[in-house]
Amino acid sequence: MDLPATDDLNALSEEGFVEALAPLFEGAPRFVRRLAAVRPFDNDEALLNAAREVAAVAPEPELLELLNAHPRIGAPPAAMSPLSREEQGDGPDDGEPTSDPGLDEELVALNEIYEARFGFRYVIFVAGRPPSAIAPLIEVALRNDRKAELRRGVDDAIYVAGDRLRRLRGADEPSEEAAE
Repeated sequence: MDLPATDDLNALSEEGFVEALAPLFEGAPRFVRRLAAVRPFDNDEALLNAAREVAAVAPEPELLELLNAHPRIGAPPAAMSPLSREEQGDGPDDGEPTSDPGLDEELVALNEIYEARFGFRYVIFVAGRPPSAIAPLIEVALRNDRKAELRRGVDDAIYVAGDRLRRLRGADEPSEEAAE
């Protein structure tokens, strides 16, 4: 998957920009359109900083769209984008989320509890961690209040986008700074 250079992103139409950056944000067209409106960007870091600024002022429905565009942790690979499959890559690409049925059931339950409590999907910068390492993090997140969890999830969605951007530009390792 090729991502246009920053100067080329700046020159794209709004729709072209939304299409080019969709893989970074799992689609989320309203959020990416808002990001398109604050161009030009000098470099990738400026683009990511702008995403943070856009997230700080975007209305809640657009933030929910950004979070809900992401697949559930432990979702079947067939239900994920290619980049999400790489990131969550514990399960084989045969429709089975993991090789541990007990963990599969736990993740389904935790995702359902989280979504019922907060009204949006749990998003976290996985950074190569297996689903078994994420389940306890969902349990901790359930102790947060909704506003804090919305902010944390949006921040993580942008960390995910930043890591995807770096990988598409040729850096293979997850960014340490992104996980901070």
